[in-house]
Amino acid sequence: MGKKRIIKKTEEEILQEKDELETAKKKKGKAGKKGVTYGRIHISTSYNNTLMTLADTRGEVLTWVSAGSLGFKGTKKATPYAASEVANVLSEKAEKMGVREVDVFVKGVGTGRSSALRALAGKDMIINRIKDITPIPHNGCRPKKPRRP
Repeated sequence: MGKKRIIKKTEEEILQEKDELETAKKKKGKAGKKGVTYGRIHISTSYNNTLMTLADTRGEVLTWVSAGSLGFKGTKKATPYAASEVANVLSEKAEKMGVREVDVFVKGVGTGRSSALRALAGKDMIINRIKDITPIPHNGCRPKKPRRP
């Protein structure tokens, strides 16, 4: 296996590495995202869960919350109460980041759609627009082949 070599660094090199790591953390981490004041909230409600995502205007995700991540299990994840709790937690996270104005995009057919919107409107956030982006089939699925006799 051979001898192990120990590389000794001077104090200047160690300090320089620490500075480089700190600047990298500032660029990547949430500290760099705190300057955002305008964002987009995407609400996705299904029969099984409620997801809310906060993104900046370029579409980069700042934070997200789901009913499952808050501890709701099973069918309770899709309830209106769970959706309002998700909205409350997301709005608190948004306030910490400094987001004041949002556009809301709602997707899905779950029961938590309206309660999530009401919970967001009850907070001190300014909602500029609410848009429904639920996908709608234009011509439906392809029909089955006719049955052979």
